[in-house]
Amino acid sequence: MKTHFNGFRSLFAGHIERYLAFKRALNRGFRSEEYALRLFDAYMVAKDVTSADQVTAQFIESFLDSRHRTRPRSHNHLLGVLRQWFNWIVQQGELSAPPTFPHGRRTTSERVPFLFDQALMQRLLIVTSELKDQPKGPARAATYRIIFLLLYGLGLRVGEASRLRCDDVDLRRNLLLVRESKFGKSRLVPFGPKMANELIGHLQQQRATRRSFRIDSPLFWFNGNQAINPGTISQTFHHLLPKLALDIPVGVAPPRLHCLRHSFAVGTLLRWYRSGIAPGEHLLRLSTFMGHVDPVSTAVYLTITSDLLNVANGRFEQFAMQERRLP
Repeated sequence: MKTHFNGFRSLFAGHIERYLAFKRALNRGFRSEEYALRLFDAYMVAKDVTSADQVTAQFIESFLDSRHRTRPRSHNHLLGVLRQWFNWIVQQGELSAPPTFPHGRRTTSERVPFLFDQALMQRLLIVTSELKDQPKGPARAATYRIIFLLLYGLGLRVGEASRLRCDDVDLRRNLLLVRESKFGKSRLVPFGPKMANELIGHLQQQRATRRSFRIDSPLFWFNGNQAINPGTISQTFHHLLPKLALDIPVGVAPPRLHCLRHSFAVGTLLRWYRSGIAPGEHLLRLSTFMGHVDPVSTAVYLTITSDLLNVANGRFEQFAMQERRLP
């Protein structure tokens, strides 16, 4: 049973509240970070911390041990939240120096995401076409087809696709309006003629089957006039996976819905490499297109697959050969 949160109550309660307000003023959701700070706040209250001097490396280590984070990534996230928060307090002049932090755990066992190439994406669309309608789910095959195409072809997040409204589709300029995305930002996402045809067909089907079609209605719906929940989309994706009979390489994580977005990013970078475009010079464009908060988030995709590394190595070898020939 979950306990009700009654606000921060520790010695650092005011510092935490100001820190969260500062981050959210920058359009950061900071939900998981707030939850981590709630845990630390409650731990300090339980341990009767009355002075900043009591928050030592040993104290932080005991807090981390109390949370039973078995995965290095989860452990390091909790540690990182505390480190960033204390550093912010020091920057504000409210603390002379941060405590000494323990080292994070090694993440050598972390696996790379599963990537869909065009052939595998075609197979996914074929099995999607076999979905049967349900009493509260008309046109399921056609609906999920266009959703998966948006995730794979435009790199949308599943929540972004779920929240799309019919009037977010601008067929005159071939643009999607993605409202209030992950970091509180809206953006315009251009699409090509093939995607335009898919969206035109979907909107025509919507007008034909909806009893009360409105331009501000959800683009994807099943029950009444409510948008399809992102969790429902994910469940359907995982329901279809066994039909693909996937061969997952060693060191690669099992596929999840977000892998379609990963595949879009890596596919874009591969096309840039193979056409002679330097990805580093265009990361800001891809970052903006995908709704990342900064290009650093997009740069992660540069090392996500061996194909990218092999192509990059090939380009470097060509560059090195040319340098050797110079007098």
